[in-house]
Formats: sequence, C-alpha cells, structure tokens
Amino acid sequence: MTQGTRPPMGKLMTPANVVTLVRICLVPVFVIVLISPWPQWFNIDTITDEGKSLAAAVIFIIISATDWVDGYLARKRNEVTDFGKFMDPLADKILVCAALLALVELQVLPSWPVLIILIREFIVAGVRMVAATRGVVIAASWYGKFKTVFQIIAIVLFLVKDSLYLPNATVALTNPLYILAWIVMIIALVLTLLSMLDYLAKARDLLGFAVKSPGSAAPVESGIASADANDSEEEARLIGRWANEVVSLARERNATIACAESLTGGLIAGALTAVPGSSAVLKGGIVSYTNAVKHRLLDVSTATLDEKGAVSEECAIAMARGARESLDTTYAISVTGIAGPTGAEPGKPVGTVWMGIATPEGCVARHFLFQGDREAVREQTVLNALDGLRAALSAK
Repeated sequence: MTQGTRPPMGKLMTPANVVTLVRICLVPVFVIVLISPWPQWFNIDTITDEGKSLAAAVIFIIISATDWVDGYLARKRNEVTDFGKFMDPLADKILVCAALLALVELQVLPSWPVLIILIREFIVAGVRMVAATRGVVIAASWYGKFKTVFQIIAIVLFLVKDSLYLPNATVALTNPLYILAWIVMIIALVLTLLSMLDYLAKARDLLGFAVKSPGSAAPVESGIASADANDSEEEARLIGRWANEVVSLARERNATIACAESLTGGLIAGALTAVPGSSAVLKGGIVSYTNAVKHRLLDVSTATLDEKGAVSEECAIAMARGARESLDTTYAISVTGIAGPTGAEPGKPVGTVWMGIATPEGCVARHFLFQGDREAVREQTVLNALDGLRAALSAK
C-alpha cells in the first residue's frame, strides 16, 4: 500500500492509515446492512431484501474503492509505516472474507468456493510466517493482485444477482448476470489457486521441498546488454540514459533510492550521481565488498553468509533490505556476484550475479549469468541494476 520514507513514531496515524482503519470499521456496517432485518427495525416497508442487497453492494464497492485512496495518499505524501504495510492487505482480506461468509449465510453462494479461498489465505499466511522467521520476504505476484480484483468483482455480481427474481434453475441458468457472476468467480478461484502455488514455489527452499544436487545452479536470466557484448561504449550510453530515467521517475514519485554494492564497488551510485539533480533522489550507497561489512552495515546474518554464501539470493535480499532500512529510503538496489577472473565456486561460475530490489511492498531477487571479462560483467551488472530500478519505479 504505502510508499516513501518512514515517518516519525509520533505520526503513526497518517491519513493513509486512517483511511485503512475506516475501511476495516465499515466492514461490520456492510455485513449488518446485508444480513440483518434493519428495514423491519426502522419500519421501512419500502425496502425489500433485494433492496438490502443493492445497498450492501454499494457499501462494498465504496469500501473496496478506498483501497485506492489510501494508496494514493501514501504515494502523494511519501509516508510509510510498518502498521500500514500490515493493516492494508489485512483490510482487504477482512472485507472479502466477511462478504463471502455473509453470502454463504444467505445461501446465495455455496460454501466450497469460500473454503478454497480461506484455505489459500491460511496456507499463504503460514508460508509468510516461515519466510519471516528466516528473514526472507516473498513478493506478491500479479496472480495475487488479480485474484483480489476478480474476487471483489465476483462478490459485487453475486450481491446484485441476488436482487433479481430467479424462480427456478432454468431461469437462473439463462440469466446473463447469474452466468457472469459464476464465470468471474471461477476465474477468481483459478487465480486463487495459482497465487497459492506461486507462493509455495517461491518458498520451496524454505519449506524443504527443493532438492538440489551438489553444484547445481539456480535458474538464471541472460540480462540486458548492448547488441555487441564487447561494445562498452554503447553500454556506457545505455547506462547514462537509464540513470537519467531512474532519477526522473524517482523525482516524479517523490521516491528515494539507496545502493548496496559488492562487485560493482559503487558504480551504480556513480551512474546515478552523474545525473544532475540526483541529490534529491539518491540518499547514499554502501560498498560492502567484504562479508564483515555486509554483516555490520547491512545486517546480513552470519547464518546466511555461512550457509548460503555472499553470492546468493538470500544475501542479495538481505543487502537490499538492509540498505533501504539503514538509509531510510523508498527503494534500494543490491548486487553481489563474481566478476572474475577468479573466485568461481561450484555452481557459481564467473559472471554469476544476484541482484536484490527492496520496495515498500517487499523484496525480490534476480539471478544473472553474464559473459565477458571482469569489466564487462561489472558494466552489465550496472546496466541491469538500473533497468531493475526503472521497472520497480514504473510499476507504481
């Protein structure tokens, strides 16, 4: 939800967080309007059960729309709190689960779709807890985001559908709105299962499902380079252009950036500081060339360094998270790898690079295997780091 630098402790109740809390407080209002006999309580004979469903649908849409409002406020005011990061997704889950259970109570929706959705939420919550104990953040994929959108649309359709008079199954099956409601619900359920499988796949190492043979390497990306991998002049032009784009995007979004660099030794920060006006964006960088610096300044655990090594997904994520927290920025980029000509290890040849990107939503890592000499590997690392920052900033 929220973005930006961490506000002071006294400003926990930011406008974005207030909107989030209001969203949660409105959920009981939605449930009461939907399932309670409030027209009889107030002797309003003109409001039927169908009218109650329509009123509840309107309230549900308003609550759902405020999810955009708190996100906009957070971006506009450049505010982020741990409370907001915890409560914002929780508000969505509370609203969706309350609506689904209310529809089951009214016998508008069978229980099996609700069970699938609730089971997914419990499993994903458990995976996140395991990841948190290991200091790993599993970023949400587009499956999860679209899952929430389709669930909300399906709930609205079922609420509106219930306001129609459907005397029998034949009439129901020929009603376009009824059919559309189930089509959207099925899509939501498919996305629900896919997002759960995506979380399990990302956490397979944490859960002990991944079996790797000695020396095996993780899937790698080829990365971005100029048309001629030896054309350092072309890569230098790309680095300059993309550094300008990163600074421009960050300024537009009032965002700040930190760098944690190992094999590049400050080249990413150097590319950014070459851009006029970058002082409004780049807060600083940490050149963590040794494990001792990674541990002391970026809070990379000794267990990660001993068990996974400095050139690993876990280390890259910890470096990015550590840089973002220690320099108090919106985004952070980290790179750790083997530039050569020596330093290769089993499963980690020269050119192996792990990159971490920390954002307000979490941390992700990318794995590359670059070709060329030491200078070429370092240049390609800088180029792809800037591309990663461009993508992260453009996604907001």
